Amino acid sequence: MAVDTEARFHVLAVDDSLMDRKLIERLLKTSSFQVTTVDSGSKALEFLGLREDQTSSSPVPQEQNEIEVNLIITDYCMPGMTGYDLLKKIKGSSSLKDIPVVIMSSENVPSRINRCLEGGAEEFFLKPVQLSDMKRLRPHILKGKSKEQQQQQLQEEESSDDTNITINSCSSSSSSSDNSASNKRKAMEEEEEEEVSAERTRLRFSNGSLGMM
Repeated sequence: MAVDTEARFHVLAVDDSLMDRKLIERLLKTSSFQVTTVDSGSKALEFLGLREDQTSSSPVPQEQNEIEVNLIITDYCMPGMTGYDLLKKIKGSSSLKDIPVVIMSSENVPSRINRCLEGGAEEFFLKPVQLSDMKRLRPHILKGKSKEQQQQQLQEEESSDDTNITINSCSSSSSSSDNSASNKRKAMEEEEEEEVSAERTRLRFSNGSLGMM
């Protein structure tokens, strides 16, 4: 695995051919991308923190991968796991589905291209990949970053709503408690007034009886 850490956007390149990996790495670096290269789909999943045998719906622990991946470009024809299989794994993961995926192939097969695009791939490049193709990657990365920011904003809003609900709940509970205490005090005061009134009545009645005697 080769990693370059100077550029801004990070691209994970997947290809079982050493020659093609070197070519795509050089093109990406020339286009000012940060690059990580791996030689199989399973290694790509491992780098992303998703095991090959892990269910697609399982969450991916982000702390496993300290370097954020902004885009994945993968060869279609690879032993073991094809580029399409890798695409399905990524799009099936709740934590990885927003990462843009680009497929490459030396074979121009329309049905294969359509299947990848319908499966969520952003682009399908025919090999040999050209420097001009690299310019088409950045808009997809920016789109992916925008989705990520929108999700973060939604999460922050949901968190804020939960906090407000908790505060309102506490306020309502406190208000109810205050009302209950106030009602108890009022009842006690009324009870004391009734007792005082009854005592006064008894005293008046007693004084009247003594006067008659």
